[in-house]
Amino acid sequence: MKNKLSRLTIPYVIWMALFVVAPIIMVVIYAFSSADGGFTLSNFAKMGTYAVVFTRSFKLALIATAICLLIGYPVSYIMSKEGPRFQRIAMVLIMLPMWMNFLLRTYSWMSILENNGLLNQLFQKIGLIALYNNVFGTDLQFFRMINTQGAVVLGMVYNYLPFMILPIYSVIVKLDNSLIEAARDLGANSVNVFRRVILPLSLPGVLSGITMVFVPSVSTFAISKMLGGGTELLLGDLIEQQFLGGAYNPQLGAAISLVMMIIVVVCMWVMNRFGEGEEQAVMM
Repeated sequence: MKNKLSRLTIPYVIWMALFVVAPIIMVVIYAFSSADGGFTLSNFAKMGTYAVVFTRSFKLALIATAICLLIGYPVSYIMSKEGPRFQRIAMVLIMLPMWMNFLLRTYSWMSILENNGLLNQLFQKIGLIALYNNVFGTDLQFFRMINTQGAVVLGMVYNYLPFMILPIYSVIVKLDNSLIEAARDLGANSVNVFRRVILPLSLPGVLSGITMVFVPSVSTFAISKMLGGGTELLLGDLIEQQFLGGAYNPQLGAAISLVMMIIVVVCMWVMNRFGEGEEQAVMM
């Protein structure tokens, strides 16, 4: 049986070696190589000039992750307390946008947020822009929403919110109701039940959701390019420029990619360790 299982894993091992391990090795080689192929650390030294891009990327990713958590946890909790029919309908509504192409979803937000887009047309028709001009003494024709950091964060939240809801919901829906009933029998009110029982037990789903939202947010480039208009440069855009743009420098791009991978792995390790500590505290 073991020999059969080992043979079945051969295609998986080959796939991992070709499409996971080999690209990472190539990134490491390029990161420590100069243009003539020699060993160098200058690629990492040049990254200091892009400290603003690193700061902006992690700031926007953290903001988007926090918003997804603030929205996703209540939605997941409400879903878990409703009946099966409501849960199925809610799950379909949450997953429905994911059936559409990622770029099409982002393009739709461009038409909504642009200066003559749907939102600004709505604000003009209901008189909101005129009211704003009267109150603040301005002469605005439209609210500037596109090509801003807020638009980039909105795109992240819209595209990655399901990745926060689903892990939290899958954990909360499986919680043993007898634990909650026992806490209530012991005199705990609703706030204490949530704080001392539900929240700690749902922490694995929360950490999984944070990871699944933060990692793609910090490395995105399509959202920042389309909704940020190229003015809000993020790490993904910077790496793309080094490999495909006019400032062709694959060595620097590989160095930035390697550092970003290390930072993301460290963040994931810290969150996993934090989750293990919380689980042990709950068990005690």
